[in-house]
Amino acid sequence: MTHTPPPSGTPRARIPGPQQPPPAPPQIRPGLWKHCLWGGLALWVLTALVTYATKNSTLLPTLILLGSFLVPVTFALWAYERHGRDLGAGVILGCFLTGGTLGVLGASVMEYYLLHPSVWMFVGVGLIEEAVKLGALMFVLRHRTAIRGTRAGLVLGATVGFGFAALESAGYAFNAAVSTRGIDLRALLETEILRGVLAPFGHGLWTAVAGAVLLSYRRPDGRFRINGAVVGTYLGVSLLHAVWDSTHGIAVWLVTLLTETGLQRALFAEGYIPRPTAEQQHLFTVFSVGGMVVVALLGLVWARSLARRDPSWRNTP
Repeated sequence: MTHTPPPSGTPRARIPGPQQPPPAPPQIRPGLWKHCLWGGLALWVLTALVTYATKNSTLLPTLILLGSFLVPVTFALWAYERHGRDLGAGVILGCFLTGGTLGVLGASVMEYYLLHPSVWMFVGVGLIEEAVKLGALMFVLRHRTAIRGTRAGLVLGATVGFGFAALESAGYAFNAAVSTRGIDLRALLETEILRGVLAPFGHGLWTAVAGAVLLSYRRPDGRFRINGAVVGTYLGVSLLHAVWDSTHGIAVWLVTLLTETGLQRALFAEGYIPRPTAEQQHLFTVFSVGGMVVVALLGLVWARSLARRDPSWRNTP
């Protein structure tokens, strides 16, 4: 039997060949967080020196943004490189910028309308800020139904918290720089250094813990479950937040309780603020710094205990 070729113009059947895999999305190269830290630190120091030498106030936004974002961005990159590469750089960026901005805006509005000066004000601050950060995390992940689990919650919760911390620190640095005598560069630098050192143990850590529990109970269809464990964790991190913010007042109260003399009480009753003694200054430093250390250690232990329960934390891609 002879083979008759198909008539001219008839399309030939295509033999399926091997399917080519889609190109892999671009990845952040390992160790970028180190370059971000040291390069950003060098740029911040250089900007501070030039600002001090030239008294050029137009450099203040650059100085504020570099100092406020350096540590939060570095830790967000570290968390992504070590434990969140499978989540994608896009969701990390969204949590940091969108989540952090929504958190700051929501906290500002709620604190303005709901809080008033009182003994319980810091408790209210903790409850509001931790709630809006969790709400911002849920908003960013509302369409990403596949993202769930303790590891994802730790990484993305920390990222939202670091975005919140960066924007909040920028506001505090701006307020410190502006004084009745003009621009106070020293106060700005002191504020940025202090908040930069404390940044890893504050907002990022608390929201990491809350986000881990929230996403560990997320349903396969993407809906969030607000059960007893989620509510209890939220209240716990809010309490840590409140104690952290209250360490200055608690330290003053403890020093007064332990060391106040009869003469100091009499002067205070007459409207004078007595000068603290050397012993009181030393105790204040011990109590205030020690309180922050205790709160930070509790948060770190809590986050580590959650990470150790999740096998994927040890097998991240």
